[in-house]
This record gives sequence, C-alpha cells and structure tokens, in this order.
Amino acid sequence: MANTNSTPPDTRYRPLNKFRLADLEAIRLVLRGGSVIDWHRLNFTEEEEALEFLRSQELEPTDDVDRARMESVKDEAIAFLRRNFDFPIPKPVANLELPGLLMLASGKGHRQVCACTILKVMHIIHHLQGRELAFTLPISDQEIFYLVEEKVYRVIGGMLANGFPILEFIGGRKNKDSLYTKLMSKPETIAANIYDKLRFRIVTRSTDDIFPVVNYMLRHIFPFNYVIPSQSTNTLFHFRSYCAEHPRLRELFEGLQLAPDLEDGMEDYDLPRLEHRFSASDNQVVHFVVDMPVRLPAEVASRAPSSAANLGAIVFVQTEFQIIDRSSEQQNELGEASHAAYKERQKIAVMHRLKVGIDNSKSIPPSKD
Repeated sequence: MANTNSTPPDTRYRPLNKFRLADLEAIRLVLRGGSVIDWHRLNFTEEEEALEFLRSQELEPTDDVDRARMESVKDEAIAFLRRNFDFPIPKPVANLELPGLLMLASGKGHRQVCACTILKVMHIIHHLQGRELAFTLPISDQEIFYLVEEKVYRVIGGMLANGFPILEFIGGRKNKDSLYTKLMSKPETIAANIYDKLRFRIVTRSTDDIFPVVNYMLRHIFPFNYVIPSQSTNTLFHFRSYCAEHPRLRELFEGLQLAPDLEDGMEDYDLPRLEHRFSASDNQVVHFVVDMPVRLPAEVASRAPSSAANLGAIVFVQTEFQIIDRSSEQQNELGEASHAAYKERQKIAVMHRLKVGIDNSKSIPPSKD
C-alpha cells in the first residue's frame, strides 16, 4: 500500500521539532524494550495528554462503564498495596479519578510517588484481567486477529489519507509453515514464545520520520506501557547520538528520567537480538512487540461466562511491528541482509537441528545477532 497523497499531516502529528518530553520518553521505551514498572514518573503536561493516553488503552474517560472499570482496578490496586506492603496512601490521592492520578504522577513530591505506585499496580492488574478474559471466551485466534487488523488498518489508513510520510504499509499473519519453521529454529520450542503471528511493517520516507510515526501510533493504536519488555530490536538509532543531532530532542534529552547512557554498551549484550540470530550483522531496522489492547464488540463480550463479569471488555493481543526508512530498507535488501538470505540461514539451521540435534564438536556458528 503506497502513499501518493501530498495533503499535510493533521495537527495531531508531531514532527521532531514539536516533540514533548512524554513523546521522547515513550519512544525510548519502545526502542530499548523497557518496562514502565522501572519508571518513577510520567511526563504529561496537559490533561488532554492523559485523556489521549487512556483512549489509546481502549478506555473512554467520559463513559460511565469505563469509569467504573477504572475505579474498580484502582481500588484493587490500592487494596493490594495496603494489604501486602502497608503502603500509606493519602485519601486525596485514593479519591482521584484516573485522569487526575495520571497528572499527579507527572508532578513532584510524596503524592506523586504514591500516584506512580498505584498506576504501576493498576497496569499489572488490568493486563492480567484482560488476559484472563481472553482465556474465558469461546473465540478463535482468527477472530481476535481480525479485531487487531481492523484497528491498525483504520488508523494507518487515516495516516496515509492525511499525507503522513509513510511510503509503504504491509500487514499479515504468519502462515503455518512459517510458524513450524520458526519454532524449530528457537531454543525454546514453545508456541507462547512466538510473538509475530500477527505483524505489520511500515516504511517511512526518511529516518527522521520514524520517531513521529511511532509517536502517532503510540497515541492512537497502542499505548507505550504495553510494549513487551526485552522484545525490541533497534539497529537504526544510537539513541543519545540521534537526540544530540536534533535541537528539540537535545533539549528534551536532559529531562529523561533514566540514565542518559542507559543504551550505551547494549550492543555488546543485546538480549532481544538473540531472537534474531539469523539476521545479518548489518541489518538495520526498528522492531518491537506490543500486547495490544483491543475492545471486544458487545456481541463477543456477551459470550463471556458470568465469572468474567468483573474483567471488563478489553483483551490483549501480541502484535509485532517493524518500521524502517526507505534508504535503510533498500540497503538491507542487498546481500546477506536480505529477507531471502535470512530465511535461507534459518532453514539451514532447522534442517541441521532436525537431522543431528546439538553437535558439540561442530555446532552452528554463534550468531552476531
């Protein structure tokens, strides 16, 4: 799917020079595959940012049912903290609705710490309950995948129609043969470890378009807090150096909450890339996996048993995204970095494993990836 529309992007699209601290913080989390549980604050400056964040979670702050759902999860989180850690929570904090809690977590002081702690526990509870809901429903993977595809195609289609700097967008489901091959190529031959049954690939006009495009996706397709930790691969950007090259990012960089040199040295022991050991060492891409929140249609949610009445109507679906600029994509398709070469290396490794298993004297060469 190619974009030939020259219409300027809508005002919700933020180029690099319009980025906010919350935008850069979220992008950094995506690139390194981090977890919000390791954060100690949020960076929302306006309530509209907090409301937009909630909507990216498939929660509507003005809907009475969703507000009741948020209150239920918040109450359970507070009860957990008091029950297990004797955690003191001031009544004014406990009484805040979720948008107010998000804004308080973006401030300073003891109450800010309380708000952040509550939100972290809420994140875990909501996620676990969404997972539990999915297991209780008589619904196939294919039905769930359709809901994800509808959501992604709708948003990306709007981006294309509004002239966003996307040159190509491809979505797809991994076929059975690919699933069999991938499982046999992995050290852990467990189906739960396949993250790209559903995957989407985006090619941008230039490298400088990647951060803004991902930022828009984080605000309209999936929230940053559900990026799956340790499942990101970033071989396109050295984060600190890239920020230093752009005045607005350089200005924001000093405000990031984690160590400025956090990414330095990660290339020497990059756990996520072990998953891509058949990739060429010069392959350039941004790859990440999200547990995407998807709201169930009423007719689907009604199939849930009565025991799931308090689990809400949102499930989570593991979905892979790849994003790359045109120049890097063209470079990847030359020689060892091409997709065809990758698949061939994978097939050779699987055949070797099926025929001889582990050969201690002459094993598969260790990967650079």
